[in-house]
Amino acid sequence: MKHYDVIIIGGGAAGFFTAINLAERHPQLKVAILERGKTGLQKVKISGGGRCNVTHAEFIPSELVRNYPRGEKELLGPFHQFMTGDTIAWFEARGVSLKIEDDGRMFPVSDSSQTIIDCFLAEAQKHQVDLLYNHSVKTLQKTDGLWEMKTNTGLFSSEKVVLATGSNPKIWNLLESLGHAVAQPVPSLFTFDVKDERIKDIPGVVVQDVEVTLCDSGLTSEGPLLITHVGFSAASILKLSAFAALELAKHNYQFEIEINFIKQPFENCQLQLKQFKQDLAKKQVSKSAQLDIPKRLWKKLVLAADISEETRWADLNKQQLEHLAAQLTKAFFKVTGKSTFKEEFVTAGGVDLKEINFKTFESKLHENLYFAGEIMNIDAVTGGFNFQNAWSGGYIAAKHMY
Repeated sequence: MKHYDVIIIGGGAAGFFTAINLAERHPQLKVAILERGKTGLQKVKISGGGRCNVTHAEFIPSELVRNYPRGEKELLGPFHQFMTGDTIAWFEARGVSLKIEDDGRMFPVSDSSQTIIDCFLAEAQKHQVDLLYNHSVKTLQKTDGLWEMKTNTGLFSSEKVVLATGSNPKIWNLLESLGHAVAQPVPSLFTFDVKDERIKDIPGVVVQDVEVTLCDSGLTSEGPLLITHVGFSAASILKLSAFAALELAKHNYQFEIEINFIKQPFENCQLQLKQFKQDLAKKQVSKSAQLDIPKRLWKKLVLAADISEETRWADLNKQQLEHLAAQLTKAFFKVTGKSTFKEEFVTAGGVDLKEINFKTFESKLHENLYFAGEIMNIDAVTGGFNFQNAWSGGYIAAKHMY
Protein backbone atom coordinates (compact mmCIF):
# COMPACT_ATOMS: atom_id res chain seq x y z
CA MET A 1 0.00 0.00 0.00
CA LYS A 2 1.36 3.39 -1.02
CA HIS A 3 0.96 6.15 1.59
CA TYR A 4 0.65 9.93 1.14
CA ASP A 5 -0.20 12.73 3.55
CA VAL A 6 -2.91 14.01 1.21
CA ILE A 7 -4.45 12.37 -1.83
CA ILE A 8 -6.50 14.44 -4.24
CA ILE A 9 -8.86 12.37 -6.32
CA GLY A 10 -9.45 14.08 -9.66
CA GLY A 11 -6.92 15.83 -11.89
CA GLY A 12 -9.06 18.66 -13.17
CA ALA A 13 -8.99 22.38 -12.41
CA ALA A 14 -10.07 22.04 -8.77
CA GLY A 15 -7.78 19.08 -8.07
CA PHE A 16 -4.65 20.73 -9.46
CA PHE A 17 -5.37 24.05 -7.78
CA THR A 18 -5.84 22.36 -4.40
CA ALA A 19 -2.69 20.24 -4.77
CA ILE A 20 -0.45 23.13 -5.86
CA ASN A 21 -1.61 25.47 -3.09
CA LEU A 22 -1.29 22.75 -0.48
CA ALA A 23 2.20 21.62 -1.55
CA GLU A 24 3.39 25.23 -1.74
CA ARG A 25 2.19 25.97 1.81
CA HIS A 26 3.53 22.71 3.25
CA PRO A 27 6.61 21.52 1.32
CA GLN A 28 7.12 18.69 3.81
CA LEU A 29 3.87 16.97 2.83
CA LYS A 30 3.64 14.12 0.36
CA VAL A 31 0.82 15.05 -1.99
CA ALA A 32 -0.57 13.04 -4.91
CA ILE A 33 -3.27 13.50 -7.52
CA LEU A 34 -5.05 10.34 -8.67
CA GLU A 35 -6.60 10.89 -12.10
CA ARG A 36 -8.53 8.20 -13.96
CA GLY A 37 -7.73 9.62 -17.43
CA LYS A 38 -4.54 9.44 -19.48
CA THR A 39 -3.97 13.13 -18.75
CA GLY A 40 -5.55 15.72 -16.50
CA LEU A 41 -7.11 19.16 -16.99
CA GLN A 42 -9.33 18.07 -19.89
CA LYS A 43 -12.08 20.62 -19.14
CA VAL A 44 -9.46 23.35 -18.85
CA LYS A 45 -8.22 22.39 -22.32
CA ILE A 46 -11.59 22.78 -24.07
CA SER A 47 -13.01 25.63 -21.96
CA GLY A 48 -13.82 28.84 -23.80
CA GLY A 49 -13.27 27.22 -27.18
CA GLY A 50 -9.72 26.21 -26.25
CA ARG A 51 -8.85 29.62 -24.78
CA CYS A 52 -9.80 28.78 -21.14
CA ASN A 53 -12.28 31.19 -19.58
CA VAL A 54 -10.35 31.42 -16.28
CA THR A 55 -12.76 33.67 -14.34
CA HIS A 56 -15.11 36.64 -14.69
CA ALA A 57 -14.40 40.32 -14.03
CA GLU A 58 -16.88 40.66 -11.18
CA PHE A 59 -15.14 41.89 -8.03
CA ILE A 60 -18.03 42.16 -5.55
CA PRO A 61 -18.79 38.86 -3.78
CA SER A 62 -22.52 39.59 -3.39
CA GLU A 63 -22.76 40.24 -7.16
CA LEU A 64 -20.56 37.29 -8.12
CA VAL A 65 -22.72 34.76 -6.24
CA ARG A 66 -25.77 35.75 -8.28
CA ASN A 67 -24.34 33.73 -11.17
CA TYR A 68 -24.74 30.44 -9.30
CA PRO A 69 -28.23 28.87 -9.54
CA ARG A 70 -27.03 26.36 -6.93
CA GLY A 71 -24.46 27.57 -4.39
CA GLU A 72 -25.35 31.27 -4.26
CA LYS A 73 -25.80 31.41 -0.48
CA GLU A 74 -22.96 29.02 0.35
CA LEU A 75 -20.29 30.72 -1.78
CA LEU A 76 -20.68 34.20 -0.30
CA GLY A 77 -18.29 33.46 2.61
CA PRO A 78 -15.69 31.64 0.47
CA PHE A 79 -15.64 34.50 -2.04
CA HIS A 80 -14.70 36.84 0.79
CA GLN A 81 -11.68 34.55 1.39
CA PHE A 82 -10.59 33.99 -2.23
CA MET A 83 -12.10 36.05 -5.00
CA THR A 84 -11.65 37.04 -8.64
CA GLY A 85 -8.89 39.52 -7.78
CA ASP A 86 -7.04 36.79 -5.89
CA THR A 87 -7.32 34.49 -8.90
CA ILE A 88 -5.83 37.17 -11.17
CA ALA A 89 -3.00 37.81 -8.69
CA TRP A 90 -2.34 34.06 -8.30
CA PHE A 91 -1.83 33.57 -12.03
CA GLU A 92 0.10 36.85 -12.47
CA ALA A 93 2.55 35.74 -9.75
CA ARG A 94 3.21 32.62 -11.81
CA GLY A 95 3.76 34.45 -15.07
CA VAL A 96 0.28 34.13 -16.54
CA SER A 97 -1.37 37.45 -17.43
CA LEU A 98 -5.14 37.57 -17.87
CA LYS A 99 -7.24 39.96 -19.95
CA ILE A 100 -10.86 41.08 -19.69
CA GLU A 101 -13.17 40.86 -22.70
CA ASP A 102 -16.15 43.14 -23.32
CA ASP A 103 -18.61 40.70 -21.77
CA GLY A 104 -16.51 40.35 -18.57
CA ARG A 105 -15.01 36.96 -19.34
CA MET A 106 -11.32 36.65 -18.54
CA PHE A 107 -8.78 34.69 -20.56
CA PRO A 108 -5.02 34.28 -20.59
CA VAL A 109 -3.43 36.97 -22.78
CA SER A 110 -2.07 34.12 -24.92
CA ASP A 111 -5.66 33.10 -25.81
CA SER A 112 -4.61 29.49 -25.25
CA SER A 113 -5.75 27.09 -22.54
CA GLN A 114 -2.34 25.41 -22.89
CA THR A 115 -0.88 28.40 -21.00
CA ILE A 116 -2.98 27.49 -17.95
CA ILE A 117 -2.20 23.77 -18.30
CA ASP A 118 1.55 24.45 -18.61
CA CYS A 119 1.40 26.70 -15.53
CA PHE A 120 -0.32 23.98 -13.47
CA LEU A 121 2.04 21.23 -14.63
CA ALA A 122 5.10 23.37 -13.92
CA GLU A 123 3.83 24.30 -10.45
CA ALA A 124 2.94 20.69 -9.63
CA GLN A 125 6.43 19.59 -10.65
CA LYS A 126 8.08 22.46 -8.77
CA HIS A 127 6.26 21.54 -5.55
CA GLN A 128 6.76 17.80 -6.05
CA VAL A 129 3.13 16.78 -6.41
CA ASP A 130 2.92 13.20 -7.69
CA LEU A 131 0.65 13.03 -10.76
CA LEU A 132 -0.71 9.51 -11.08
CA TYR A 133 -2.68 9.12 -14.32
CA ASN A 134 -4.78 6.08 -15.30
CA HIS A 135 -5.64 5.61 -11.63
CA SER A 136 -9.35 4.98 -11.22
CA VAL A 137 -10.56 4.90 -7.60
CA LYS A 138 -12.89 1.95 -6.90
CA THR A 139 -13.36 2.10 -3.11
CA LEU A 140 -12.90 4.68 -0.34
CA GLN A 141 -13.08 3.88 3.34
CA LYS A 142 -11.67 4.95 6.68
CA THR A 143 -9.61 2.44 8.67
CA ASP A 144 -7.86 3.28 11.95
CA GLY A 145 -8.00 7.01 11.24
CA LEU A 146 -6.59 6.72 7.71
CA TRP A 147 -8.37 6.93 4.38
CA GLU A 148 -7.80 3.84 2.26
CA MET A 149 -8.64 3.58 -1.40
CA LYS A 150 -8.44 0.78 -3.89
CA THR A 151 -7.62 1.77 -7.47
CA ASN A 152 -7.29 -0.24 -10.67
CA THR A 153 -3.51 -0.21 -10.07
CA GLY A 154 -3.29 -0.94 -6.34
CA LEU A 155 -3.93 0.30 -2.81
CA PHE A 156 -3.33 3.79 -1.43
CA SER A 157 -3.73 5.41 1.97
CA SER A 158 -3.63 8.99 3.25
CA GLU A 159 -4.47 11.09 6.28
CA LYS A 160 -6.61 13.47 4.23
CA VAL A 161 -8.52 13.13 0.99
CA VAL A 162 -9.81 15.84 -1.34
CA LEU A 163 -12.52 14.82 -3.79
CA ALA A 164 -12.35 16.94 -6.94
CA THR A 165 -13.85 14.55 -9.45
CA GLY A 166 -16.48 16.84 -10.98
CA SER A 167 -19.74 15.22 -12.06
CA ASN A 168 -18.66 11.61 -11.61
CA PRO A 169 -21.56 9.26 -10.71
CA LYS A 170 -19.21 6.47 -9.56
CA ILE A 171 -17.60 8.74 -6.96
CA TRP A 172 -21.03 10.05 -5.93
CA ASN A 173 -22.03 6.41 -5.32
CA LEU A 174 -18.95 5.94 -3.10
CA LEU A 175 -19.95 9.04 -1.13
CA GLU A 176 -23.50 7.77 -0.70
CA SER A 177 -22.06 4.57 0.77
CA LEU A 178 -20.23 6.84 3.27
CA GLY A 179 -23.54 8.42 4.27
CA HIS A 180 -23.42 11.59 2.16
CA ALA A 181 -26.57 12.74 0.36
CA VAL A 182 -26.13 13.46 -3.33
CA ALA A 183 -28.53 15.53 -5.44
CA GLN A 184 -29.00 13.53 -8.62
CA PRO A 185 -27.44 15.22 -11.64
CA VAL A 186 -29.49 16.94 -14.32
CA PRO A 187 -28.04 18.92 -17.23
CA SER A 188 -27.49 22.64 -16.77
CA LEU A 189 -26.29 25.10 -19.45
CA PHE A 190 -27.89 23.88 -22.65
CA THR A 191 -29.48 25.34 -25.76
CA PHE A 192 -33.15 24.99 -26.72
CA ASP A 193 -34.48 22.99 -29.69
CA VAL A 194 -37.31 24.90 -31.37
CA LYS A 195 -39.08 24.19 -34.66
CA ASP A 196 -40.92 27.32 -35.70
CA GLU A 197 -41.59 29.09 -39.01
CA ARG A 198 -40.44 32.41 -37.49
CA ILE A 199 -36.86 31.21 -37.05
CA LYS A 200 -36.65 28.75 -39.94
CA ASP A 201 -33.79 29.35 -42.40
CA ILE A 202 -32.28 32.30 -40.51
CA PRO A 203 -29.51 30.70 -38.40
CA GLY A 204 -26.82 33.09 -37.22
CA VAL A 205 -29.22 35.96 -36.52
CA VAL A 206 -28.48 37.62 -33.17
CA VAL A 207 -30.78 39.91 -31.19
CA GLN A 208 -28.55 41.84 -28.79
CA ASP A 209 -30.78 42.10 -25.74
CA VAL A 210 -33.99 40.17 -25.14
CA GLU A 211 -36.01 38.96 -22.17
CA VAL A 212 -36.91 35.26 -22.11
CA THR A 213 -39.56 33.98 -19.70
CA LEU A 214 -40.27 30.35 -18.86
CA CYS A 215 -44.06 30.13 -19.07
CA ASP A 216 -45.94 29.09 -15.91
CA SER A 217 -42.92 29.74 -13.72
CA GLY A 218 -42.13 33.45 -13.77
CA LEU A 219 -38.42 32.67 -14.25
CA THR A 220 -36.85 35.16 -16.64
CA SER A 221 -33.42 35.90 -18.03
CA GLU A 222 -31.96 38.63 -20.19
CA GLY A 223 -29.13 39.00 -22.67
CA PRO A 224 -28.28 38.23 -26.30
CA LEU A 225 -30.28 35.63 -28.24
CA LEU A 226 -28.81 33.59 -31.10
CA ILE A 227 -30.98 31.77 -33.63
CA THR A 228 -29.33 28.45 -34.55
CA HIS A 229 -30.04 25.65 -37.04
CA VAL A 230 -32.03 23.86 -34.34
CA GLY A 231 -33.44 26.63 -32.16
CA PHE A 232 -32.10 29.20 -29.70
CA SER A 233 -28.76 29.74 -27.94
CA ALA A 234 -26.60 32.53 -26.39
CA ALA A 235 -26.54 34.00 -22.89
CA SER A 236 -30.27 34.64 -22.39
CA ILE A 237 -31.04 30.96 -23.11
CA LEU A 238 -28.06 29.48 -21.25
CA LYS A 239 -28.87 31.49 -18.11
CA LEU A 240 -32.47 30.32 -18.16
CA SER A 241 -31.36 26.70 -18.71
CA ALA A 242 -29.14 26.91 -15.63
CA PHE A 243 -31.61 28.58 -13.27
CA ALA A 244 -34.50 26.38 -14.43
CA ALA A 245 -32.42 23.17 -14.75
CA LEU A 246 -34.42 21.11 -12.24
CA GLU A 247 -37.81 22.26 -13.51
CA LEU A 248 -36.96 21.68 -17.17
CA ALA A 249 -35.73 18.16 -16.40
CA LYS A 250 -39.10 17.43 -14.72
CA HIS A 251 -40.86 18.55 -17.91
CA ASN A 252 -38.59 16.30 -19.98
CA TYR A 253 -37.45 19.38 -21.92
CA GLN A 254 -40.92 20.02 -23.42
CA PHE A 255 -42.03 23.50 -22.40
CA GLU A 256 -43.02 26.94 -23.63
CA ILE A 257 -41.11 30.22 -23.49
CA GLU A 258 -42.15 33.80 -24.12
CA ILE A 259 -39.65 36.18 -25.75
CA ASN A 260 -39.74 39.94 -25.57
CA PHE A 261 -37.41 40.85 -28.43
CA ILE A 262 -37.27 44.56 -27.57
CA LYS A 263 -37.53 44.44 -23.74
CA GLN A 264 -40.40 46.93 -23.79
CA PRO A 265 -44.03 46.60 -22.69
CA PHE A 266 -46.63 45.71 -25.34
CA GLU A 267 -48.32 49.13 -24.97
CA ASN A 268 -45.07 51.06 -25.58
CA CYS A 269 -44.42 48.98 -28.65
CA GLN A 270 -47.91 49.69 -29.99
CA LEU A 271 -47.36 53.44 -29.65
CA GLN A 272 -44.06 53.23 -31.52
CA LEU A 273 -45.59 51.16 -34.31
CA LYS A 274 -48.36 53.77 -34.71
CA GLN A 275 -45.64 56.41 -35.07
CA PHE A 276 -43.87 54.32 -37.72
CA LYS A 277 -47.23 54.02 -39.54
CA GLN A 278 -47.12 57.82 -39.92
CA ASP A 279 -43.40 58.37 -40.43
CA LEU A 280 -42.79 55.47 -42.83
CA ALA A 281 -46.21 55.51 -44.51
CA LYS A 282 -45.07 54.62 -48.05
CA LYS A 283 -42.49 52.00 -47.12
CA GLN A 284 -43.13 48.27 -47.05
CA VAL A 285 -43.32 47.02 -43.47
CA SER A 286 -41.40 43.81 -44.20
CA LYS A 287 -38.48 45.72 -45.70
CA SER A 288 -38.10 48.43 -43.05
CA ALA A 289 -36.84 46.74 -39.89
CA GLN A 290 -37.20 48.79 -36.70
CA LEU A 291 -36.42 48.62 -32.97
CA ASP A 292 -32.96 47.04 -33.48
CA ILE A 293 -34.48 43.82 -34.81
CA PRO A 294 -32.23 42.18 -37.46
CA LYS A 295 -33.73 42.39 -40.96
CA ARG A 296 -34.19 38.64 -41.52
CA LEU A 297 -35.98 38.16 -38.19
CA TRP A 298 -38.08 41.33 -38.67
CA LYS A 299 -39.42 40.00 -41.96
CA LYS A 300 -40.37 36.68 -40.30
CA LEU A 301 -42.16 38.43 -37.43
CA VAL A 302 -44.04 40.70 -39.84
CA LEU A 303 -45.30 37.66 -41.79
CA ALA A 304 -46.23 35.92 -38.51
CA ALA A 305 -48.38 38.97 -37.68
CA ASP A 306 -50.51 38.32 -40.82
CA ILE A 307 -48.93 41.19 -42.71
CA SER A 308 -48.04 40.41 -46.33
CA GLU A 309 -44.64 41.27 -47.78
CA GLU A 310 -46.10 44.04 -49.97
CA THR A 311 -48.12 45.78 -47.24
CA ARG A 312 -47.06 49.38 -46.60
CA TRP A 313 -47.00 50.97 -43.16
CA ALA A 314 -49.89 53.31 -44.09
CA ASP A 315 -52.13 50.31 -44.89
CA LEU A 316 -51.75 48.54 -41.53
CA ASN A 317 -55.01 48.14 -39.65
CA LYS A 318 -55.43 48.16 -35.87
CA GLN A 319 -55.42 44.37 -35.61
CA GLN A 320 -52.22 44.01 -37.64
CA LEU A 321 -50.48 46.61 -35.46
CA GLU A 322 -51.54 44.64 -32.37
CA HIS A 323 -50.34 41.36 -33.87
CA LEU A 324 -46.96 42.85 -34.73
CA ALA A 325 -46.59 44.37 -31.25
CA ALA A 326 -47.38 40.92 -29.80
CA GLN A 327 -44.73 39.24 -31.99
CA LEU A 328 -42.17 41.78 -30.84
CA THR A 329 -42.95 41.80 -27.11
CA LYS A 330 -44.61 38.47 -26.25
CA ALA A 331 -43.78 35.85 -28.83
CA PHE A 332 -44.48 32.31 -27.63
CA PHE A 333 -42.28 29.40 -28.73
CA LYS A 334 -42.60 25.69 -27.98
CA VAL A 335 -39.32 24.06 -26.93
CA THR A 336 -39.09 20.39 -27.89
CA GLY A 337 -35.70 19.40 -26.48
CA LYS A 338 -32.19 20.50 -25.58
CA SER A 339 -28.73 20.40 -27.11
CA THR A 340 -25.34 20.45 -25.36
CA PHE A 341 -23.68 23.85 -25.35
CA LYS A 342 -20.40 23.46 -27.31
CA GLU A 343 -18.19 20.79 -25.73
CA GLU A 344 -18.81 22.10 -22.25
CA PHE A 345 -21.18 19.95 -20.26
CA VAL A 346 -22.25 21.25 -16.88
CA THR A 347 -24.59 19.44 -14.52
CA ALA A 348 -26.67 20.54 -11.58
CA GLY A 349 -26.25 17.93 -8.88
CA GLY A 350 -23.67 16.64 -6.46
CA VAL A 351 -22.90 16.48 -2.76
CA ASP A 352 -25.61 18.10 -0.65
CA LEU A 353 -24.35 21.55 0.37
CA LYS A 354 -25.73 21.22 3.91
CA GLU A 355 -23.13 18.50 4.53
CA ILE A 356 -20.13 20.73 3.76
CA ASN A 357 -18.45 23.30 6.00
CA PHE A 358 -17.88 26.23 3.64
CA LYS A 359 -15.30 27.84 5.92
CA THR A 360 -12.96 24.93 5.13
CA PHE A 361 -14.68 22.85 2.40
CA GLU A 362 -14.47 19.85 4.75
CA SER A 363 -17.20 17.24 5.04
CA LYS A 364 -19.39 17.72 8.12
CA LEU A 365 -19.83 13.94 8.26
CA HIS A 366 -16.22 12.77 7.94
CA GLU A 367 -13.12 14.42 9.35
CA ASN A 368 -10.25 14.92 6.85
CA LEU A 369 -12.51 14.57 3.79
CA TYR A 370 -12.67 17.69 1.60
CA PHE A 371 -14.45 18.75 -1.57
CA ALA A 372 -13.53 21.11 -4.41
CA GLY A 373 -15.22 22.04 -7.67
CA GLU A 374 -18.26 20.55 -9.37
CA ILE A 375 -18.47 17.41 -7.23
CA MET A 376 -20.61 19.59 -4.95
CA ASN A 377 -24.15 20.60 -5.87
CA ILE A 378 -22.86 23.94 -7.20
CA ASP A 379 -23.07 25.12 -10.78
CA ALA A 380 -22.97 28.43 -12.57
CA VAL A 381 -23.98 30.19 -15.73
CA THR A 382 -21.43 30.42 -18.52
CA GLY A 383 -18.62 32.98 -18.30
CA GLY A 384 -15.82 31.63 -16.08
CA PHE A 385 -17.90 31.21 -12.92
CA ASN A 386 -17.55 27.43 -12.60
CA PHE A 387 -13.77 27.82 -12.64
CA GLN A 388 -13.92 30.56 -9.99
CA ASN A 389 -15.79 28.11 -7.73
CA ALA A 390 -12.99 25.57 -8.35
CA TRP A 391 -10.22 28.07 -7.54
CA SER A 392 -11.91 29.39 -4.38
CA GLY A 393 -12.76 25.94 -3.03
CA GLY A 394 -9.35 24.49 -3.82
CA TYR A 395 -7.51 27.42 -2.26
CA ILE A 396 -9.58 27.41 0.94
CA ALA A 397 -9.37 23.63 1.39
CA ALA A 398 -5.58 23.83 0.97
CA LYS A 399 -5.36 26.72 3.43
CA HIS A 400 -7.36 25.04 6.20
CA MET A 401 -6.15 21.48 5.92
CA TYR A 402 -3.14 21.88 8.25
